[in-house]
Amino acid sequence: MTTVESAVRPPKGQRRTEGEAGGKRAGRWRRDKTLFFLALPGALYFVLFFYIPLLGNVVAFQDYSPFLGFTGSAFVGFENFTAMLEDDAFWKAVGNTLEITLLQLVLFFPAPLGLALLLHSMLGSRLKRIVQTVVYLPHFMSWVIVVAMFQQVFGGAGSLNMFLRQNDIGILNIMNNPDTFSLLMTSQVVWKDCGWGTIMFLAALVAVDQNLYEAAAVDGGGRWRRLWHVTLPGIRPVLIMLFILRLGDILSVGFEQILLQRKFVGANASEVIDTYVFQNGLINGEWGMSTAAGLMKGIIGAALMFAANKLAHRLGEQGVYSR
Repeated sequence: MTTVESAVRPPKGQRRTEGEAGGKRAGRWRRDKTLFFLALPGALYFVLFFYIPLLGNVVAFQDYSPFLGFTGSAFVGFENFTAMLEDDAFWKAVGNTLEITLLQLVLFFPAPLGLALLLHSMLGSRLKRIVQTVVYLPHFMSWVIVVAMFQQVFGGAGSLNMFLRQNDIGILNIMNNPDTFSLLMTSQVVWKDCGWGTIMFLAALVAVDQNLYEAAAVDGGGRWRRLWHVTLPGIRPVLIMLFILRLGDILSVGFEQILLQRKFVGANASEVIDTYVFQNGLINGEWGMSTAAGLMKGIIGAALMFAANKLAHRLGEQGVYSR
């Protein structure tokens, strides 16, 4: 072997290491190719409908016209953001969004946990399965059906007010009251998705070591002490992960749900960021300003998720992703 060839070719041990690495990769591919093909449709879905559309955020920095397209529309910098921040309707939408978000964090987020604890404490497996099936069903109903059901019960001519009239009691203005619209929305979300939200919590509760409950009972711990010192610490990673994911989607408070009830309470009470984007973009043609609002919403949600995940790392938990 010449001096040049020996300088170009890697050492014998290194060649063997690279060959072993290639063999391991080929072995993993043969082993996991079925899982890869199963995951491919889901990956393509996210790429096509979530990641590629992100390129459309360039509209936030343009005086966009659908007839001119991305390349023909003039670049205006941050003018759309300035116009958005000077719009009173935008700040009203932000206020309504934050109000609904806080109510859902306080009332809806703990509801699936409480229901899961109740289901987990049931002794009869047959009764547990029946209750689980019943509480899961509302999740599969569309918002059109849910809003129609609430209107039939709590509307002006609904069954509740009919009962109140028959007994000479004053009627309740629930569906058409702008002041309680946020609470009404939260109650609808709890009724529809509380049962479905118990799935993750029930899976986490099953994974808690039963020996810990027996040890706590031997030490004299009652039901509430076992809940506080065994159950909640056992499912804390799942709680933190779901809370982080909720923070990432915190500014999305139900576009379809609100749009169906907008006529009952008016735009002043029902305008949120999603409906603001819809109204200004598709209805009024303010493409740049509505895209700027949607982009800002996404950035704030991502920042909250990353900050909460960092806090989870400080608390010793993995969070959504590891460090």
